[in-house]
Amino acid sequence: MATFLLRRLGAAVVLVFVIATMTFLLMSMTGGDPARNILGDGATVEQVAAKSAELGLDQPLAVRYVDWLGAAITGDFGRSWFTNEPVMTSLANKFPVSLSVVITAILVTAILSAILGVTAAVKRGWIDRFVQMFAVLGFALPNFWVALILVTVFAVNLKLLPATGFVPFTTDPGRWALGLILPVAALVVGTIASTAQQVRGATIDVLRQDYVRTLRSRGISHRSLLFRHVLRNAAPPALTVLSLQFVGLLGGAIIIEKIFALPGIGSLAVNATLQGDLPQILGLVVVMVVLVVIVNLVIDLLTGWLNPKARVS
Repeated sequence: MATFLLRRLGAAVVLVFVIATMTFLLMSMTGGDPARNILGDGATVEQVAAKSAELGLDQPLAVRYVDWLGAAITGDFGRSWFTNEPVMTSLANKFPVSLSVVITAILVTAILSAILGVTAAVKRGWIDRFVQMFAVLGFALPNFWVALILVTVFAVNLKLLPATGFVPFTTDPGRWALGLILPVAALVVGTIASTAQQVRGATIDVLRQDYVRTLRSRGISHRSLLFRHVLRNAAPPALTVLSLQFVGLLGGAIIIEKIFALPGIGSLAVNATLQGDLPQILGLVVVMVVLVVIVNLVIDLLTGWLNPKARVS
């Protein structure tokens, strides 16, 4: 297990370094003038030059990269060029909102897709056809369209749920939960559809294995066979899909946050990209990559626990 962990952690460090380096180089070679963007068209040449020197943009690219990397290793991503707020402060304020939506969506996806997928694989019949039809519809419906429909029906017409805004959990857990229902519902329609289909397929494959028939012939109860043997072997493919869904949910949350006016990373990412705010963009990229790496590492550990052969593969 120690070797397994070290191998995964080493690959994670290399991945974060490569993506951060590529982002820095690509954003630095866009050809724009950040100092002019910050000061506006009315600034003089002298003012623009002074601002460039203040931001360190008059230094060679290699020097700027080494300076940024040295600070980033310690957790200092600098300050926003446009707001002068520390990047880590803005990320600390925005990420809890996005993580509330994404983590809740992942949990809902895992629970409902497991129930639907296993039930479809075991019962077959109409519920199996329903899951397959739901999978096709889930792929076809964009989450922003689903979000608009949900807002129109449940917030505007029925007035059952809030249409916009976010209340921190520490302030009011009830309002926090109510505010997440519509954004999470908009995100999970597609993820539940695809994950349930994966669970269904994996469960059917396991049920067809020879050892399952052998266990049945020995008189093991259906419940024990399903929960102790079938689900344990069918879970790894579903966990892999969930790790991929997490990446998709992070991207989808950016659009959903704009629709529901959630103060998450969506507006931060859009504004930073439009303005060319390099420190903010780099901080966002690194933190999001680290989150994805952590999720994948957890999935790898769960897969290794469920299937010991995966630890040596």
